[in-house]
Amino acid sequence: MTATLKGAWNYPTRVLAGPGRIAELADACATAGIKRPLFVTDKGLAQTDITARAMAVLKTAGLNPGFYADVRSNPVEANLDDGLAVYKAGHHDGVVAFGGGSALDIAKLIAFMSGQTRPVWDYEDVGDWWTRADPAGIAPVVAVPTTAGTGSEVGRAAVITNAASQEKKIIFHPKMLPVVVISDPELTVGLPPHITAWTGIDAFTHCFEAYSAPGFHPIADGIAVEGMRLIKEYLPRAVARGDDIEARANMLAAASMGAAAFQKGLGATHSIAHPLGVLYDTHHGLANAVILPYVMVFNRPAIEDRMPHLARALNLKEATFDAVLAYVLDLRKALGVPHSLAEIKVPADRAAEIGVMAEHDPSTGSNPRVAKAADMERIFRAAQLGNLAAAAG
Repeated sequence: MTATLKGAWNYPTRVLAGPGRIAELADACATAGIKRPLFVTDKGLAQTDITARAMAVLKTAGLNPGFYADVRSNPVEANLDDGLAVYKAGHHDGVVAFGGGSALDIAKLIAFMSGQTRPVWDYEDVGDWWTRADPAGIAPVVAVPTTAGTGSEVGRAAVITNAASQEKKIIFHPKMLPVVVISDPELTVGLPPHITAWTGIDAFTHCFEAYSAPGFHPIADGIAVEGMRLIKEYLPRAVARGDDIEARANMLAAASMGAAAFQKGLGATHSIAHPLGVLYDTHHGLANAVILPYVMVFNRPAIEDRMPHLARALNLKEATFDAVLAYVLDLRKALGVPHSLAEIKVPADRAAEIGVMAEHDPSTGSNPRVAKAADMERIFRAAQLGNLAAAAG
């Protein structure tokens, strides 16, 4: 067997999908062995009806959950530390992660760090650093996504910003994977159209970059292609009508599929979006949505031969790279996503710094084309100006 046919494959956790499944939250906790859950969400969801509904399910079952919601959109170590303090003070034995990617990531990190003795940065997704963790000190998680974007509910990692170094770090451990996921589309009905669009294209970006990443992983490729097909069919519907349960359910599935697929790898879109979240607190999904076509143009020599299959799966008129690129541009425009980073108030004055940060981002290693700091800077400047041709290099 040649090296190109070697791979290491994993699959996500048990998912309870469908409208009304939040009623099974207490049963999911029981399956995970959680008797004293800490309910973790973000500030925006803390006072909402869907949060009250989920908490009521737990209280009715006699679980008496704790509550923590001090999570910012690009979470930092202080959010983790504060959550850990609440977890330990309440003598909790597991976590219910409820919300979008940021809340899910911090919730997973609280559970992961609840029984560790080293700093969180010692478990970064570098080599075998995950083996430093004590598996017995990792609490179980039940995850409940309320957005269809990051797919963190089926991921074995979490993203957190190191404020001191101004870097987004990926913390990884196989046991960070939630034990049970409740994927209830009714919980996403209240998402505003623009958040639905940004998170939906985030999911598309996960699928696209996973599909484009080098390596032998036909399972991830198949999941990624089907995820993009679902997004093409259902994201415009979910944006147009928030109460379209069929569209919402399929978007939740597509988001989980994107995260399952990107175990194969991501790419330069994420490498550039991560620094923007650190430096400008840019919404991650929006940053990905703006940057993606510029990275596609840069990566064209390395991915063009993969585009005919994707174009056919998306039922485009032509089976070419140009057709796929045109579809992505048209989708962004139809959903109101700006064409340039300047339109979302990202300046160009730190372009060289962003290029260096992007080169060293973990996602860069699986970009289909080698991308050094100068390449990343050029892609960023092209995206900042809205000049697709300038990204080619």
